[in-house]
Amino acid sequence: MKANKIILQCEGLTKIYTSGLVRAKSVVGAKNVSFDIKRGEIISLVGESGSGKSTVAKMILRLIKPTSGDILFDGKNILSYDERDYYRQVQAIFQDPYSAFNPFYKVDRVLDKAFGLLNDHHSSEERKDITRSTLKSIGLNPDEVLGRHPHQLSGGQMQRILIARALVIGAELLIADEPTSMIDASTRAGILNLLLSLRKDKGLSVLFITHDIGQAQYISDRVIVMEKGIVVEQGLIDEVFINPQNPYTKTLLASVPRLYEKWEYD
Repeated sequence: MKANKIILQCEGLTKIYTSGLVRAKSVVGAKNVSFDIKRGEIISLVGESGSGKSTVAKMILRLIKPTSGDILFDGKNILSYDERDYYRQVQAIFQDPYSAFNPFYKVDRVLDKAFGLLNDHHSSEERKDITRSTLKSIGLNPDEVLGRHPHQLSGGQMQRILIARALVIGAELLIADEPTSMIDASTRAGILNLLLSLRKDKGLSVLFITHDIGQAQYISDRVIVMEKGIVVEQGLIDEVFINPQNPYTKTLLASVPRLYEKWEYD
């Protein structure tokens, strides 16, 4: 497959939340959001809390349905996919890696259950071999993490295990929703570099959701800036961050701490 082929396309995505029965109130979670992700591309979705980033992610992951608009994966509406088939191709890691694990079970269980999304039937030994080799490929020692409960591992290790789960089943798109915000600062760069290497070596596409401008600039090919549910600017990372056009983008950049000078835009 061509590296520049569009793998995900969002067209006019809108999500309106309503509450109350007598005096219903409406809140816009996302409005007319359109963008695409190419195969082997990392795109950052940036904005402050409440800007609509996670709403977009949840719609892509089929956790909530759009009020209007379409999401196409490999040219097909995501709602037309069988659930198992879709999640075999689209996986996610979230802000709190521990929330993806049952604390009463060992972490092996999450990796083992991932094989249930595959059509191939692997023996128990084959599953163990695939799991161990995958863990090694992302910088984890299987002997140090397998057989452990979630509380016995660090946040960085837990995020890598979730990435390993996506690799085990051959996922093509990873939704990474604030994946470094709850892990130790010393291990954040390791997660970012891992995503970059997986993009390069395996052609993994990543939608990286963050409020951290520095991380977005470090990891991304393109950036999408959201404010109050609306895409206000998008483009190549250097074009947007060096020459921002929208006042909100300028405000975000101006708020980035700097050692010697302040961001100033006319």
